[in-house]
Amino acid sequence: MKKILLSLMIAAFIAPAVLRADNDMPIPVDQLPAAAKTFVQQFFADKTIVSAEVEMNITGKEYEARLSDGTKITFNAEGVWDKVDCKYQAVPASLVPEVLAAYVQTNYPGTMIVKIDKELYGYELEISNGLDLKFSPDGKLLGIDD
Repeated sequence: MKKILLSLMIAAFIAPAVLRADNDMPIPVDQLPAAAKTFVQQFFADKTIVSAEVEMNITGKEYEARLSDGTKITFNAEGVWDKVDCKYQAVPASLVPEVLAAYVQTNYPGTMIVKIDKELYGYELEISNGLDLKFSPDGKLLGIDD
């Protein structure tokens, strides 16, 4: 009986996660929030949005736009950027807080920031040598992952 009850409890926790997984739905680009489209025009003026998706999760809607150069940008429901992944190109410098850019330039010269992600604890940056750097909002290094 205990095994059955334990199995049911585990299933109750796993089922919602499985049901939410991979629920991205393609949408027409014009259905992205206005702020998201403005962001792309401002920071990626020479690129075009080639696809867009919306995902419903427990915190609300999340949008994803893919640009003509392969860049992937994630936005919240209001169209404010959350993550910018430029793959093999540098993230626009104006998106990176100065203290984080200075840290990377000082400690990893010759690399570029290819991804920036806003996190609850601050920021996570991926640099071109493959390292992930985690920072507090005020620029204190919290950790490094390779």
